[in-house]
Amino acid sequence: MAKLYLLLGGNLGDRTSFLSQARESIASRVGSIRQNSGLYETAAWGKTDQPAFLNQVLEVETALPPEQVLRTINAIEQELGRQRHEHWGARVIDIDILFYDDMILQTQRLTIPHPQLHLRRFTLVPLVEIAPMLIHPVLGKHLSALLNECPDELKVRVFTEN
Repeated sequence: MAKLYLLLGGNLGDRTSFLSQARESIASRVGSIRQNSGLYETAAWGKTDQPAFLNQVLEVETALPPEQVLRTINAIEQELGRQRHEHWGARVIDIDILFYDDMILQTQRLTIPHPQLHLRRFTLVPLVEIAPMLIHPVLGKHLSALLNECPDELKVRVFTEN
């Protein structure tokens, strides 16, 4: 079994419901969720003229190989209504593979670890919540150190429903 870290995010519709549905599908089709971070809200990154995102990181124990994980999470996104119109555009759900054990993988469709995770507070904050001492296999640093060094200045706040 492999330890997989996934980032869930979305900024359209009922964001908490879409994250919940994604978690349920991941648990039934990818593997057992061992840990999950809280929910965090962040202004959009990259393409900023859109609603704020909700994000969450999951630690999943899976028997699936990385390419099968990618196919499965892409299918989950599509089933939940994800449409890919523009890079970094608004979406109901986005599921990214952050880490798969300590694997380093570069294919045409998949890069592990996620190539930009160390540059994004909205990824690092929930990741550090559940795995602060995890070492990035390419950069050779603990995630907590990467968060301290992160150049991203977007505010990431704990989300609480009103």
